[in-house]
Amino acid sequence: MPIPQTGHPAPDFQLKDQNGNDVKLSRLRGKNVVLYFYPKDDTPGCTREACDFRDEHSALESAGAVVLGVSPDDTKSHQKFATKFSLPFPLLADTERQVCDAYGVWGEKSLYGRKFLGVTRATFLIDTEGKVARVWPKVKVDGHVQDILQSLKGGASVKTEAPTEKTPAKKAAAKKVVAKKAAPAKKAAAKKTAARR
Repeated sequence: MPIPQTGHPAPDFQLKDQNGNDVKLSRLRGKNVVLYFYPKDDTPGCTREACDFRDEHSALESAGAVVLGVSPDDTKSHQKFATKFSLPFPLLADTERQVCDAYGVWGEKSLYGRKFLGVTRATFLIDTEGKVARVWPKVKVDGHVQDILQSLKGGASVKTEAPTEKTPAKKAAAKKVVAKKAAPAKKAAAKKTAARR
């Protein structure tokens, strides 16, 4: 399945979390949902990512977001992982990989020349109406949670923000500022020249 695009309805689902509770996406309407997919419990990259979400969890909640982690691991594996690292958010067991498939994150990967099927690390920000607000299709763990927080606060993403071109009006304004700063020095120089005469 292709990855759901921005503005499209997020595919609904119901999965069990690490404590055996049913979590249904459509029941979370009215809240922003940070839905992040990761390959495997208790592996280096996935642990760093989960701990980053843990460390910023209160900031994410303050920004009105619910965090949900999803991987094909079962509830037992999730429970061990969540307990070991004190993760305060649900980890959902997608053992049949139906949700991974619906979000286009299950497919062929390659590592050191070896091809295999697995989960692509990806995050979806789903808005209060259940639509996809932002997609991070190939997540790099470092700085990722800060990037999500920026998006939740309505700021442009630090990583994807294009450098702003100065318009002619802005350039003219910048020249005026420089000219104003230079004016006192010019006056002083003119006074010195007049005194020498």
